[in-house]
Amino acid sequence: DMVIMVGGGLKAAMLMSSSLSHVRPLTCASSSRLVSHPHDLVKWVKREGGFVHRAVKIAQPDSGGLGLGLGLVAKEEIPIGTDLIVLPQHLPLHFTSFHQDQKNDENSVLLQLSSHVPDELWAMKLGLKLLHERAKHGSFWWPYISNLPETYTLPIFFPGEDIKNLQYAPILHQVNKRCRFLLDFEKQVKRALVGVTPDKHPFGGQEVDASSLGWAMSAVSSRAFKLHGNKNSNGINFDIPMMLPLIDMCNHSFNPNARIVQEQETGSTDMRVKVVAEKVIREDDPLLLCYGCLNNDLFLLDYGFVIQSNPYDCIELRYDGALLEAASTAAGVSSPNFSTPAPWQELILSQLNLAGEAPDLKVSIGGQEIIEGRLLAALRVLLASDMETVQKYDLSTLKSVDAEAPLGVAIDIAVFRTLIALCVVALGHFPTKLMDDESLLKQGASGSTELAIHFRIQKKSIIIDVMKNLARKVKVLSSNETATAEG
Repeated sequence: DMVIMVGGGLKAAMLMSSSLSHVRPLTCASSSRLVSHPHDLVKWVKREGGFVHRAVKIAQPDSGGLGLGLGLVAKEEIPIGTDLIVLPQHLPLHFTSFHQDQKNDENSVLLQLSSHVPDELWAMKLGLKLLHERAKHGSFWWPYISNLPETYTLPIFFPGEDIKNLQYAPILHQVNKRCRFLLDFEKQVKRALVGVTPDKHPFGGQEVDASSLGWAMSAVSSRAFKLHGNKNSNGINFDIPMMLPLIDMCNHSFNPNARIVQEQETGSTDMRVKVVAEKVIREDDPLLLCYGCLNNDLFLLDYGFVIQSNPYDCIELRYDGALLEAASTAAGVSSPNFSTPAPWQELILSQLNLAGEAPDLKVSIGGQEIIEGRLLAALRVLLASDMETVQKYDLSTLKSVDAEAPLGVAIDIAVFRTLIALCVVALGHFPTKLMDDESLLKQGASGSTELAIHFRIQKKSIIIDVMKNLARKVKVLSSNETATAEG
C-alpha cells in the first residue's frame, strides 16, 4: 500500500503550477525538449567560446528500448586523441556558479533551502540552482536548459502499479524515500518563500511544487558529473557536481570511446572541461562515456535506464541467522550454529561487521564477487566446528570465492549448497517467474512498465547465474572429494 500511496502521491503533485506550464506533467520517456523550439546548443557552445568538433552531431541513437534518450553521434570517422568538445569555465552549471550581478538575497534563500537536502540526494541542491535559472528571464543558461527533456524515465515518476512492478524491495524503499522527500521538501520550499518579495524570490515569484522539484532533481542526477571545482584554502581541489552543456548528451557504456578531461587554461587559473576520443570513432557511432561501475538500481534511480547483463549488478540480501538456517535445512545441510554461534564464531562475525553493536547486515550476491566476501566467510566459519583450523586463515582467504576450500572440501560443499538454497528463497520473493516477464515483453509492454520488467528480469538473471556458478563449484568439489576418497 505504501508503494501505491507514495508513487500516486507524487503523481498527484505533478499538476504543474501555471507559472511552470511549459513543463507538462512528468510521466514516461520522451525525447522531446522542454520547449518546442529549443536553442541550437552547438551554436551556443561555440558562441560562448567553446569548441565542438565538426563531426559531432545530436541524434537519436538506438537505445535498445531501455530508456536512453538523445545522444551525440559521429558524422565521420574521428581519430583517437581528438578533442570532441571543449567547454570554458563559465559554461558548466554548478551550485556555486552565481553571476556577480545577482542579488545576494536570492542566493541566501537557495543556500538555506539547500541546507535541508541530505547529502545522498545531492542532485536536489544543484536542482534548486537549475530551477532558479529556468525561472529567471534572460538566464545565461536558458539555451542549455531549453534543450533539457521535458520528462524523465526515473521511477519516482512511474505510476504506482509500475513501482510495484519493479518487485525488488531495496529499490522500492529508495523510490518511496525519494518520493517522500520531494513531498516534504515542497512544504519546506513553500514555507521558506512565505513573505519573500518578488525581487528577492529565487524562482521569480513562481510556485515550485513536488513535480518541478522532481523534474530538477532528475535532470541533475541523470546528467551531472562530479568534477574538480576551485581549489580550497589548502590548495586542494574538491569535487562538485556540474551540468555540462552538450557533453551531458553522451550516453553511457562500460566500454566507452571517449572520456572527460579537466585541464587548466594556459596562463590562467580557469579550468576547461574537455571530451577526448579514447579510440577511433567510426562514422555513425555514438559518443559514449562511462558514468561509473554502477548496479542497475543506481542506473534506474538516477539515470532512468537499465543495462542488460550489467557486470556490476547485484542482489541485496539481509544477513539473517534464521533465514540461513532455513536455507541450510532446505539444502540438506545441518548446522545448529547460524542462530546461536559459538563465542569464537561470534567474534569472527563481529570482525566481519555481521555481529556486534552496529553491524552492517546488508550483503550481496552477484556483481564482480559472485558472493560478497563477508557472507562467504561467515558461512565458512559457521559451518566449521574446529576453531583451531579456522584461526589458521586470515579473513581475506575466508572471504575469497577463489580460495580452494580453505576449511576443507566438505565445508565448502555445504557452504555453496546453503547459498544455492538462499538463492532459491530470494527468487521466490519475486511474484512473477522469468518466463512470465519475457512473455509480457513480447506482448508489447512499453514505457515505465517495460523498464520495470527489464529491471526485474536482470535481477532474476543474476540469481540464476549465481546458482549455476555455485552448482558448478559444488560439482568440481564433489568430484575432487570422490577422487580423494578413492585414492
